[in-house]
Amino acid sequence: MEDNVVPLDFWPSLFGMRVRIALAEKGVEYESKEENLSDKSPLLPEMNPVHKMIPVLIHNGKPITESLIILQYIDDVWHDKSPLLPSDPCNRSQAKFWADFIGKKIYSIGKRVMTGEGEAKEVAKKELIECLKTLEGELGDKLYFGDETVGFVEVALVPFYALFYSYETCGNFSIDAECPKLVAWGKRGMEIESISKSLPDPEKIYSFTLQLKQRFGI
Repeated sequence: MEDNVVPLDFWPSLFGMRVRIALAEKGVEYESKEENLSDKSPLLPEMNPVHKMIPVLIHNGKPITESLIILQYIDDVWHDKSPLLPSDPCNRSQAKFWADFIGKKIYSIGKRVMTGEGEAKEVAKKELIECLKTLEGELGDKLYFGDETVGFVEVALVPFYALFYSYETCGNFSIDAECPKLVAWGKRGMEIESISKSLPDPEKIYSFTLQLKQRFGI
């Protein structure tokens, strides 16, 4: 039986980007369905009745939700190519820890950088830089978080690299000046086809951010 793989996605979604990269890394063919989050299709709440949000991976008619859970599912199902999670239990748990850290910390703080004003924005900038420095410390002198190859942490984090331009422009600061090793890591990632073809242009994301701010009066 041929796999039927349908991601429900939205092009600027950081979490949707994760799924795209993982599927590309595994060489999985899929037919993406783009969702309009202002006018969701009936399929989205049907496949994700709890949160009614993307991304959702529909595999042979069965839905899997939440991006990190989807990544692990993809790694488990298509385990014969480009493993994302390490086989060693300790390294595996560490990769999951950092992926969870990225989702819980970077996303919310970055949003405050892009939408905040005055002192609130300055506080968010400091928090974001601190988080990125923490990740840079974990990266150290390695090429990738998983040493020599793209892994679970890369797939979880590299979509945020596409937002660095938005963070810097909205916050008026330089991530490269603060975290040069992390920026170099992001540039290495963009040389990998599965990543570069899965991420939108940073200026397009910034333009979308401005549209959202105007729409909501921010």
